[in-house]
Amino acid sequence: MIVIACPGQGSQTPGFLTDWIADAESRSFLEAASEASGVDLVLHGTESGADTIRATEIAQPLIVAASILSWRALASRLELAGVDTAALGVAGHSVGEFAAAAVAGVLSETDAVRLVGVRGRAMAEAAAAEQTGMSAVVGGVEADVLAAIEAAGLTPANRNGGGQIVAAGTLSGLAALGENAPRGARVIPLQVAGAFHTEFMASAVPVLADAAGTTDVNDPTRSLWSNADGGLVTSGASFRDSLVSQIAHPVRWDACMESFQAAGITGLIELTPAGALTGIAKRGLKGIPSVAVKTPADLDAAVQLITDAA
Repeated sequence: MIVIACPGQGSQTPGFLTDWIADAESRSFLEAASEASGVDLVLHGTESGADTIRATEIAQPLIVAASILSWRALASRLELAGVDTAALGVAGHSVGEFAAAAVAGVLSETDAVRLVGVRGRAMAEAAAAEQTGMSAVVGGVEADVLAAIEAAGLTPANRNGGGQIVAAGTLSGLAALGENAPRGARVIPLQVAGAFHTEFMASAVPVLADAAGTTDVNDPTRSLWSNADGGLVTSGASFRDSLVSQIAHPVRWDACMESFQAAGITGLIELTPAGALTGIAKRGLKGIPSVAVKTPADLDAAVQLITDAA
């Protein structure tokens, strides 16, 4: 099975959508996504600087729209090649779950970007209420890393596998963790606005719940794995609820990768803006080929990986 992976926040870089919207249909999609999300994604995907697109309320819809845009292009190539895409699995990391929901048919593309626009603004507001942050802990023994995170009064917000756990919480706690890094581990501060996937995001949950509550959903049309526990999603309504609650709960990408292996993964394709999840896969899914779709030029390699596995 080939797994389509949709990245989370932090993967975006200035101008990363410039090549994509040279295609008229892709530009039209991004313009429609801008209207749905309430964010000028064309501007921010082509002209805005790193500090601007790092803002939570901009980064989140930008990343989700980019993943959907690149999936549309990939699916079109596969259709022309006569490949049945129904056998592909999909999962998203953090906010990437909204793109994954669209790829799996749980949400419409319009609803996915609309809801993530609400999510980004609500999480930005929650982050502004108290100074918090996140740091990646790379390497070390997992049990020692988790113990050090707990000792610093922090939460293991992203358990990414491949020797990476992201700690989140107060700035003082993150500083203490950095000063007392577990043996064999590096603590790397992340450029994010707050402690995502922790109790510090609790105020954003009811805001997204109100927006999601009346949104139409379908059960997934392909294998879809959840960040909550790495389990397969069978109910679209349950996954919608998980998308809401996940704001304030840890991401278990490690459990997702374990599920990929149990399902017989033969390759992983990361959608735009790609790089982070293929990097983790090289450590956590050793021997599994992967393709990072960063620009339209990468689509040929993605199609080749899928057709080779067919």
